[in-house]
Amino acid sequence: MSEKIIKSDAEWRAELDPETYRVTRQAGTERPFSHQGFPEGPGHYVCVCCGARLFDGDMKFESHCGWPSFSRAGGAIDEHHDSSHGMIRTEVRCQQCDAHLGHVFPDGPPPTGLRYCINGVALRFVPDAE
Repeated sequence: MSEKIIKSDAEWRAELDPETYRVTRQAGTERPFSHQGFPEGPGHYVCVCCGARLFDGDMKFESHCGWPSFSRAGGAIDEHHDSSHGMIRTEVRCQQCDAHLGHVFPDGPPPTGLRYCINGVALRFVPDAE
């Protein structure tokens, strides 16, 4: 893992658009089905805040939940207990910069049975080199 990235709130606000800041730095959630999606093709997904590799493209699947979903983490992910909003969930954060990404649920496809439900604004798609 690379060295932990620590920035002030003012630095994050200056670097991120308001919605991305709200989601990644304030543990917000984008509206379901509001993200424009990602390009097709082989590649991987990185943290929009720091560029850490988070998910491989072949782990993405359509869960019809309104957010990008992955069956397995492929990189720098930390999981935390989240009891906000009257629910008990497992929050997913970027290990490198502590950005809030989304949550993981035990209702995904085999073989993992997991569904990493991730805010689209927290990710950037990086196509594989041709």
